[in-house]
Amino acid sequence: MKKFFAQTYLWLLLAMLYAPILIIAIFSFTEAKVLGNWTGFSTKLYTSLFTGGVHHSLLGAIENTLIIALLAASISTLLGGVAAIGIFNLRNRQKMIMNALNNLPMLNPDIITGISLFLLFVSFGITQGYMTVILAHVTFCTPYVVLCVMPRLQQMNPNIYEAALDLGATPFQALCKVLLPELKPGMISGFILAFTLSIDDFAVTIFTIGTEGLETLSTYIYADARKGGLTPELRPLSTIIFVTVLLLLIVINIRSERANKTKKA
Repeated sequence: MKKFFAQTYLWLLLAMLYAPILIIAIFSFTEAKVLGNWTGFSTKLYTSLFTGGVHHSLLGAIENTLIIALLAASISTLLGGVAAIGIFNLRNRQKMIMNALNNLPMLNPDIITGISLFLLFVSFGITQGYMTVILAHVTFCTPYVVLCVMPRLQQMNPNIYEAALDLGATPFQALCKVLLPELKPGMISGFILAFTLSIDDFAVTIFTIGTEGLETLSTYIYADARKGGLTPELRPLSTIIFVTVLLLLIVINIRSERANKTKKA
């Protein structure tokens, strides 16, 4: 009986999480401008999305979002990887303090982070735009990368770095040829997580985007919703983003399982 209730609860939870995405995906294959109004199967919205039939501001928002997410995820992965190595090599008490400090930004509400960064940029007279949004995204993405890389460090043989140095490798060579290959799965997971968080963010972005006309996908959707409706092409775009992230996660999980089996063999 307990197993039945546990499975029922799990399926209900999954239904609540994925039903909205499934609805958006289904209605991305119809021309109806209003979600919920099925007017027959059609791929017109996908065609419009890829042939430039959508509003220019939406295309600009998509481009800005991808550029910011790629830059923020890349910088966060680099900083997070280095920070994780540094924290891992600290003494126990220092490591505990640094881990707690790393976890604070993740527990902090996004709106507080956004307001804090906004006040910081204003106090230093920094013009808000592309740079401030990227810096803000790097700020809240880096702790998640550290969290992804740290388990790989804990699983790694702590003597392989010293062994590489004893065999004549320079510290940089040992880092690139020994440490980074071991940390690669964690860094890839951290990159994908940072990329997804950056694309998804609204609260931090709205406070750091400035008034120069820069728009990301989240701010565009917010402005579009305030006008009384959403651009229909957002439905196929949301479906494509979800499917892409899902496929990436599946590929990474398959590669991780194969790597683990190879190590065990």
